[in-house]
Amino acid sequence: MAPAPAGRGGAPSGASTPPSGGALLVVGDVVTDIVARHRGPLASGTDTAASVRTLPGGAGANVACWAAHWGCAEARLLGRVGTDAAAWHEQELTACGVRPLLVVDPVAPTGTVICLVDTDAAAERTFLTDSGASLRLAPGDWSDTLLDGVARLHLSGYLLFSEASRALVAAALDSARARGVPVSLDPASAGFLTELGVDRFLALVEGIDVLLPSRDEACLLTGLPDPSDAAARLSRHVPLVVAKQGADGALVARSGTVHARVPAAPATPRDTTGAGDAFTGAFLAALLAGAGPEEAAGEGCRAGALAVQRVGGRPPVANRQ
Repeated sequence: MAPAPAGRGGAPSGASTPPSGGALLVVGDVVTDIVARHRGPLASGTDTAASVRTLPGGAGANVACWAAHWGCAEARLLGRVGTDAAAWHEQELTACGVRPLLVVDPVAPTGTVICLVDTDAAAERTFLTDSGASLRLAPGDWSDTLLDGVARLHLSGYLLFSEASRALVAAALDSARARGVPVSLDPASAGFLTELGVDRFLALVEGIDVLLPSRDEACLLTGLPDPSDAAARLSRHVPLVVAKQGADGALVARSGTVHARVPAAPATPRDTTGAGDAFTGAFLAALLAGAGPEEAAGEGCRAGALAVQRVGGRPPVANRQ
């Protein structure tokens, strides 16, 4: 039996009536980010000066927050956290306008990611990831009622990297197909994809409607060095592929062809953590509002530009510094 979600007395339920247009349900990881911003290479074996902050994060949680920030009328998040930080994460999600459906794990702690951000040049980041409770989401945490009032389901690709959460993905996809709810997925991590295997990944995501890979993920999944060729190839497997290209914008591909190249919005990066999540959240919010894929990708690029100018993976919250 699934543990009760934080602040609730039973299994998570999406049974409330959503506003016109329907809700977005995100299923994915909720983690605590330790963001260390340093300049230049790390000094092995000694100290490296850095600015260190503890922030809420997780790809799934970030997507839900950016969707809410970008005007999604109702963004819900199903995730799993430990008892150590459940209340804090629920408060942070609520402050971003997200309806949290958090399952509290009685054993594993909340996932933690150490984000090493080199403040030189493009503010590129490196992650050290302890997924903790986030990858212990399991079929017992899923209910068909979670899709009540939901117009779109989004799955974090991190769910594919453990046996338990892979089984939950299968259950969620079955429910979505039965209800005719379109499903999107972000592959999440080129490093973890390599461990999982390309063929296995493509088999696991069969039947999804939208794939949102990064440039590196698209190239890895196809074995093609050119991101345009990679996006086109992937769109033979998935009806719509929106490949995020960072400072080069985004590619929109369908039926084996790139149909649009969407330019990036100008930005001076401070921290690229969560930029892809911002893109995805704004993209999905725009789709729910009735935008086409190209217009929605433009919104995603604008959100990504805003994200890289902030430290951490979440959008700004009113009345906070």
